Parts: sequence; C-alpha cells; structure tokens
Amino acid sequence: MRQPHPSPWVRWLFLGLGQAALALAVLGIFLPVLPTTPLVLLAAAFFARGSARLHRYLLHHKLFGPIIQDWEEHRSMPPGVKPWAFALLALSFAASIYAVEPLPARLALAALGLVLALFLWRVPVRPLTPAENARRESSP
Repeated sequence: MRQPHPSPWVRWLFLGLGQAALALAVLGIFLPVLPTTPLVLLAAAFFARGSARLHRYLLHHKLFGPIIQDWEEHRSMPPGVKPWAFALLALSFAASIYAVEPLPARLALAALGLVLALFLWRVPVRPLTPAENARRESSP
C-alpha cells in the first residue's frame, strides 16, 4: 500500500479529490452515464495518497472493498466480467443517447462511451487462480 504524501497540502488535495470521485461513484450507482467502478478505483488511489484511514475504510467496505482489493492485487479483471461490463456500458449509453435530444449532447455521450469502451478494452483479463477455479466449479 502506498504511503500518504508527506506534504499536508497535497494530502488535503488528494483527500478532496478522493471524496469527489467517491461522491460521483455513488451517483454512478443511480445514473447510467457515470461509471461507478472506475470512479471507486480512482477514489481509492487518491485516498491511498491522502488518507490511510479512508483508504483502509474503502478496502474493507462491503460493496467497494472486493473491487479495489482485486484491482490493487492483480491490476486486471477476472474472467467473465468484461463482457458484462461492455454490455452494461452499451445499454446505459444507448439509453442515455436515446433520451437526450440535442445532437451535440448525443455526440458528446457517444464520444464518452467510446472512450470508456476503449479504456475497458485495454484492461487485461487475468486467469483464475486455482482457488477461484475450484470455487467456480463447485458452485451450482
């Protein structure tokens, strides 16, 4: 785990950025255009440099903790997640583009969706560990 920045001013900056990213991530749970998982990961990265206590809180959070721990440990996605992520991304952006009227707003949403899809495409998929394989095979 990274240590908080030595400068208190920079720590405050990272703390504020982390809180903003986390607030947007929570909004992203309800709004289809905001990507929740990348914003949670961004908040965790900011908190790692701004507040060890808040970083630990996020790591142990029931909903966000496993996502952050998996990313920090492997820097990749588990198998099977990427197709779901692409499907949800396409569905949410298609609905948003359909719901918005002015053409410039539709083009902006399409461009944002394309950027997010390119980012998602570049994230590597890691192989399952033997423990994860055994768990997957034993589940119904």
